[in-house]
Amino acid sequence: MLAALAIRGWVHMTLDLELVQSCKGIGSRERLYRAVLAFLTVARERPYLYALMFITPSRDPRAIITAASRAQDVFLAIVADVVGQGDARSRGALLMSSAHGIAGMERSGQLSEKKWGTTGDQLLQQLIALLGR
Repeated sequence: MLAALAIRGWVHMTLDLELVQSCKGIGSRERLYRAVLAFLTVARERPYLYALMFITPSRDPRAIITAASRAQDVFLAIVADVVGQGDARSRGALLMSSAHGIAGMERSGQLSEKKWGTTGDQLLQQLIALLGR
């Protein structure tokens, strides 16, 4: 049952990312920002679902891995539009792991603007600005 919820979460993430990918009226960096923000939005609004999406079940993990892979492939295509195909995987991993850290720090109350002088969204924008092409 929990695995089915996680798979459904990844399916919805894929749809959200495909929607972002299809936005042609915005630049590639803005698409990338919106793609990473899609992960953060789930983490912020549905933290238990987000946690489930990143736990591999002990029984038949293939289904969740397949669902996650579909979303990640769309995400990597969006990343490649900014950094090129050759750097997409490493930069995509950097962005996803950073978003995961941001989500964790926000959830625990340790990423406050008062303490750090920035927000999670601003950190994402800064990180994307640092990506070269």
